[in-house]
Amino acid sequence: MKPLARYAALNSYIEVSQSVGLDPAPLLRGAGLDPAGIALQDRWVPAAAVARLLERSAAESGRQDFGLLLAERRRFANLGPLSLVIREEPDVRSALSILIRHESMYNEALRMRLVVLHGLATVRVGFELGEQVEARQATELALGAVHRLLLGFLGPLWKPLTVCFTHHAPASASTHRRVFGSAVEFEQDFNGISFYAHELDAPNKMSDPLMRTYAYQILDSLEPPKETTTLDRVRELIELLLPTGRCSVNQVARSLGVDRRTIHRHLAEVGETFSSVLNATRTELAANLVGNQRYTLTEIAELLSFSSPGNFSRWFRGEFGCSPSQWRHRRRRARTEPGT
Repeated sequence: MKPLARYAALNSYIEVSQSVGLDPAPLLRGAGLDPAGIALQDRWVPAAAVARLLERSAAESGRQDFGLLLAERRRFANLGPLSLVIREEPDVRSALSILIRHESMYNEALRMRLVVLHGLATVRVGFELGEQVEARQATELALGAVHRLLLGFLGPLWKPLTVCFTHHAPASASTHRRVFGSAVEFEQDFNGISFYAHELDAPNKMSDPLMRTYAYQILDSLEPPKETTTLDRVRELIELLLPTGRCSVNQVARSLGVDRRTIHRHLAEVGETFSSVLNATRTELAANLVGNQRYTLTEIAELLSFSSPGNFSRWFRGEFGCSPSQWRHRRRRARTEPGT
């Protein structure tokens, strides 16, 4: 199956895309992503879809620095609970080790490693997306985020020795020079940031020894990421694809990089079919959407990919035993009654 990434990978995407003249919603839908879902930072989506979105955004805006514009807004908090641990590590070496060791907590496609040789330390970055997808913007975003992390540890005046990219130089490298300084090189053998090895042992000025124990307790308390099953991924993709009107077993199979027979076989092993998972996902979404006054019933029918409001109402009555309007009225009354 293809690797997933957290929606946190697109933190500030809305703001950056609008700042360069883009309408983010159609671009997100075009990549098979739900514009409303971007607020759910811990939700998992296909990593290749994120990479395609970044490339399309760069192309349509004419901004070859789109990934770096996102990177400039990165904060420790974008790493989720892991950021609490990294912030309290005693030095750069241990912080990078934690970041690399737990990279799958925020992006299954990301591959980072630290190489120390001849007095130089290099953080190398790559992606294994499970399909042939251009990853220029994703790479620049990742290296930009690592650079910001190093600045946090080594101070705002710190500069890397070199920042290497395998892709060719943009028409203008002004943003690259603003972010990384003058040591940016293109068409190199790897993507990475190099600096003096002794800087790995620089003390972390943000670290509080008294807080470190608590930070590790937080890390230990986090459940190890469970193995994502085919059923989990099918459910996620159905939820993402329903609002686009392209939710089919063939589309799900393409997103996962397998054929439809493989999907059917894996679902059958756990007593499910694509139709049963689709219906269960629709039922859960319908209960939430109809109970929320934000959407009209016609809009909900479209979001759940029904061909007409009438078809949606008939399906809803079969699942819930009442019409959508009756369900909404009951929920509204329950919220306003005393003691509820």
